[in-house]
Amino acid sequence: MPYEPVIGLEIHVQMDTATKLFCSCRVEFGSEPNTNVCPVCLGMPGSLPVLNRRAVEFAIRASLALNCRVHPESIFARKNYFYPDLPKGYQISQYERPLATDGWLEIELPEGERRRIRIRRLHIEEDAGKNIHEGDKSYVDLNRAGTPLMEIVTEPDIRSPEEARIFLENLRNIMRYTGVSRADMEKGQLRCDINVSVRPKGSDRLGTRTEIKNVNSFRFVQKALEYEIERQIRVVEEGGEVLQETRTFDPQSGKTFTMRTKEEAEDYRYFPDPDLLPLRISEEWIEEIRKSMPELPGERLERMLREYSISRYEAGIFVNNKDLGDFFESAVKEGAEPKAVANWLLNDLLGLLNEKQIPLEKSPVSPKDLASLVKLISQNVISTKIGKEVIKEMVQTGKNPEAIVEERGLRQITDESALRKVVEKVLSRFPGEVERFRKGEEKLIGFFVGQVMKETKGKANPKLVNSILREVLKE
Repeated sequence: MPYEPVIGLEIHVQMDTATKLFCSCRVEFGSEPNTNVCPVCLGMPGSLPVLNRRAVEFAIRASLALNCRVHPESIFARKNYFYPDLPKGYQISQYERPLATDGWLEIELPEGERRRIRIRRLHIEEDAGKNIHEGDKSYVDLNRAGTPLMEIVTEPDIRSPEEARIFLENLRNIMRYTGVSRADMEKGQLRCDINVSVRPKGSDRLGTRTEIKNVNSFRFVQKALEYEIERQIRVVEEGGEVLQETRTFDPQSGKTFTMRTKEEAEDYRYFPDPDLLPLRISEEWIEEIRKSMPELPGERLERMLREYSISRYEAGIFVNNKDLGDFFESAVKEGAEPKAVANWLLNDLLGLLNEKQIPLEKSPVSPKDLASLVKLISQNVISTKIGKEVIKEMVQTGKNPEAIVEERGLRQITDESALRKVVEKVLSRFPGEVERFRKGEEKLIGFFVGQVMKETKGKANPKLVNSILREVLKE
């Protein structure tokens, strides 16, 4: 019997605010443990939370980008559970009345099919601290406690591990484009819990689901799902029963393992937080945020295709890597031809930076310099072959291309009389090949062009060389 998976995601996104959700402690990755803390985020008796307006603005912005309905009133609740990194013994979150609901995000699969994944809710909550385990000892760092999070919960609309990965990649892009989060999974700024079950294909009944906690890379999300789907199908086919439980994914073995029996919402004893008033949001503020929304990834893709005549593949790369797309557009604004900029950026500059392990933001080649190189080639000042030498030196030294061309005397030879002498010299060395060409071996023209380029150390204009060669060979 063929089976299909039913997948829903719960994604925690750390908002890129300067301070925490209910106090003025800094949000800063990599600080010394327990240095960005105060009585509020330490959960000291008598301390009172004060809501961060910027975090609410960011959450509204994300909600609008995900096509959610932002509610005029939402309620903060206490989610009660004990864990060493939760100093108050509860987490301030939203439960029955979240900030936003009923959204969707459309994704495109590799084969071109478009799928709309519904978003059940987006709510605001505070993060817990972090447990650090070393040998037989455990330590607690509360720097992260109180950091503002959005939890984004999808409907169980995802039907494959690949779809889950693509959805997350699209979601991360939206978070970055709207400026609400850098969504760096390595820094814990985007974390994903996966709910998955299997059922006979065509059935509308849901199977028993398991939850896989805190998967921290797109690749691991796909791998964890692939393993867990196979495991559940195996259990069902062997006559067993899938248990509702929380599992963890081990990247080294590629397997999921039981952590604990799955809690239900009532286990957390949610109730409205008595220290926080209902969050009321005016329609005017929502409209103000809507009008300030930046261009989103889907809009940028269509604009790039329309304005630059680059391929959908190239545009997709630039959209999915915002910094790379910004670099490309900055170079194009300097007057360089877009298709040529895309080729040099993707095929040459990125390769050289990767070889030297230099991130794009620290590139010694600026967008203006890349545009200058492209223009030197399009204006026939240097050849493409020389351009490849120049860009290597640009990465090595940080010099602009004009300076390198002048210092090394790399300008193309475009003087027809000078090139004619070189052509005649080359042809005199290959009388046999000249005779064969004249008898109809047209392909030898490439050989002659190559010899002239070699003689001029790549500085001759190839088109002009080709033209002069044909002229001389006909004489």
